[in-house]
Amino acid sequence: MDQKMNVYIWDMDETLILLKSLINGTYAEAFNGSKNVQTGVEIGKMWEDHILQICDDHFFYEQVENCNMPYLDVMKQYDDGRDLTDYDFSKDGFGPPCDDLNKRKLAYRHRSIEQKYKKGLHSILDQDMIKSWSELYDVTDSYTDMWFSAAKACLEQCAVGNRDLASSSGSAVATNDTIFQHVNILVTSGSLIPSLVKCLLFRLGDLIPSENVYSSWEVGKLQCFSWIKERFSGPNLQFCVIGDGWEECEAAESMRWPFVKIDPRPSSYHRFPGLTPKELGHYFSVVYGESDSKDNDRLAPSGN
Repeated sequence: MDQKMNVYIWDMDETLILLKSLINGTYAEAFNGSKNVQTGVEIGKMWEDHILQICDDHFFYEQVENCNMPYLDVMKQYDDGRDLTDYDFSKDGFGPPCDDLNKRKLAYRHRSIEQKYKKGLHSILDQDMIKSWSELYDVTDSYTDMWFSAAKACLEQCAVGNRDLASSSGSAVATNDTIFQHVNILVTSGSLIPSLVKCLLFRLGDLIPSENVYSSWEVGKLQCFSWIKERFSGPNLQFCVIGDGWEECEAAESMRWPFVKIDPRPSSYHRFPGLTPKELGHYFSVVYGESDSKDNDRLAPSGN
C-alpha cells in the first residue's frame, strides 16, 4: 500500500488557545460590547498565574529560564541515563557556565520534564488545584464561545488515525490503497517550558507529545520548520501550517507549504469553532493536488 503522512504544524497563542488577547482586552473588544472586557482580562491573568506557578513548582522554570532550548531532545546527547529517582535537583549546583557538566544537568531536567509531561498534571497537582484548573477551563471555554474545546476537537479529528483506526502501530488509517498517517506538531514563539505547561493546562498533552513541541523563541519558525521537514523526510509527505502570525506565514511560504490564518475576531473566516480537518484538506489540495483533498475529506468525521 502507498503511505502518506499529513503533518499539521500548529501555532499555540491566539491559535489553539487564547491568552494574550484576553489579557490585553482585544478579544472582547472585537465583540463591540457583547463581552465584558474586564472579565476576559481577569480570566487571562488567572491563567498566567497558573502557568507560572506550575512552571516554577514542578518544571524547573526558575532554574532553566535562561537556558531556553528549541525542543527537549536537543540535550539528549548529554544525558548519561542516570537513575533520577533520588536525584536532588535543588542541590546539584546547576547554573553557569554552560559546560558539559551543566549541559548534563540540564539534560536531566529535560528528561524529568518529559516524564512529568507524559504522566500529566493529575500526577503532580493536588485535588484543590485540579478543581481550580478545571473550573477555570470551563469558565474560559464558555467566555470564548467554546474556542478551547473546539480547537482540541479539531486536533483530535486531525489525529483520528493515530488513536482510533487500524494499523499495526495504531498510528495510521487506511483508505483504499493508501495508508495515511497524521501528526500534530506545535511550533510556538513562546519559550519551551511554559509552552509545555500550557499544553497540559489546556488539555492538549494527549494530542501533542512532548517531542512534538518546538520553541522558535531563539531560532525562528523557519528553522523549526526545516527541522520538522528533515525529521519527517519521505516522498509522500504533506505539511500544513495553522497560525495567526506573520512569522509562521512567511516561513510556510518559504517552505512552500499551505498556511491557514487564524483570526479570533467574530467576523473572521478561520477561527474556532469552525475550522475542521475537512477544511484543512482543501488547503492541502492547493499544494498537493485534488486527490489528497478527497482523501482528507474521507478521513474527516461525519458531520464536519
